[in-house]
Amino acid sequence: MLKVVIDGTPVQPKPSGVGLYVANLIRYLYLLQNQGDIHFQLGIVYQPGMKNWLRGNLSCPKLLAEYSNLYVMPLPVRISNPLFLASPKIFQSYFEPSLNYPNVIHGTNYFVYPCKKSKKVMTLYDLTFIKYPQYINSVVKEYANRVRQCLKWTDLVITISESSKRDIVEYLEIDPSRVYVAPLASRYYPEYLSDLLAEKILAKGEEAASHVGSQPDDNENKYDFSKPYLLFVSTIEPRKNITNLIRAFNYLKQKYKIEHQLVLVGQKGWHYEPIFTEIEGSAFKSEIHHLDYLSDEMVALFYSKADAFVYPSHYEGFGLPVLEAMTLGTPVITSNTSSLPEVVGDAALLVDPNDAMGLAEAILQVISDSQFRHELIKKGKERAKMFSWERTARETLKAYNLLF
Repeated sequence: MLKVVIDGTPVQPKPSGVGLYVANLIRYLYLLQNQGDIHFQLGIVYQPGMKNWLRGNLSCPKLLAEYSNLYVMPLPVRISNPLFLASPKIFQSYFEPSLNYPNVIHGTNYFVYPCKKSKKVMTLYDLTFIKYPQYINSVVKEYANRVRQCLKWTDLVITISESSKRDIVEYLEIDPSRVYVAPLASRYYPEYLSDLLAEKILAKGEEAASHVGSQPDDNENKYDFSKPYLLFVSTIEPRKNITNLIRAFNYLKQKYKIEHQLVLVGQKGWHYEPIFTEIEGSAFKSEIHHLDYLSDEMVALFYSKADAFVYPSHYEGFGLPVLEAMTLGTPVITSNTSSLPEVVGDAALLVDPNDAMGLAEAILQVISDSQFRHELIKKGKERAKMFSWERTARETLKAYNLLF
């Protein structure tokens, strides 16, 4: 029987981005075990964070603790990865037996352990750290050397879009046959927000949407959903092109007097300060709201009640927020770059992310033309049906089997 060990280290108590992918991949691979003609055994390896390790806390998140075949490596990534990269052979004799000699070891965070006998698989989500170094912090900039070193012993790369595959082949000079695409999926499904659940959340959980001030007095504990709004959901960082979204919003408020608010949902990422400077400089800053990390339910509610979801990101390996929005019936406006056209197909309005006026015109078209808006919603829901975490897990399993 095929024995697979996947790195669950990116899974955190409040997972986002890579953590969401890894948590869902593990969940659906676990469900596929010994289903019909599928036979394999799944194991999970986890490394504690540096702070927990220094405290002697080697426990793993609850999201992983429920699984069997869980291996805890007693070193944090910040210590083990440099050691593995510097002297891979020294650690092979210890590490591989500790995982019970898997057939496949799958690294999920731009790294894979240099096992001797196991086949090595590494997930690369995108190449921001090579193509757009201006959008990343110093820690992520180290990924380039780390990835290139790991590729010396990696047997297969899994990525999340054809766009990312093209980048990986071009920039890392990898044979296309060594790169396999397994698309992502939404954390939501079409019926996620029933009317009953929506009302329950509105009555009980509006306080969770407390504003993290885009202005000094913006500290109320409730969000007024009666006001129409445009929505952005993702990390607040330069790559997401939020400054152009704010400029487009300012233009629409000034020229067309639109009633809408602008809601930005997401945690502050790297180099977020210029974005909040842009908000402070807006004549309409009282109508721009930043909301920090929210529960899945609250984010879903914001999606479902938005007049448009606007995602003008410069570069994405996949672009999960656009898929989430389509799944929940929100019309999408997004960039015509990287993986985004591949994900949305003809179910969204595509714009040049560098053209703030073009972005404003696209927003105006969606919020002022109800027939066009409903067409986008219908197309978006249909498009979203193409993606599921079960599909992601099955495609990942196919990738593993290509190695034997």
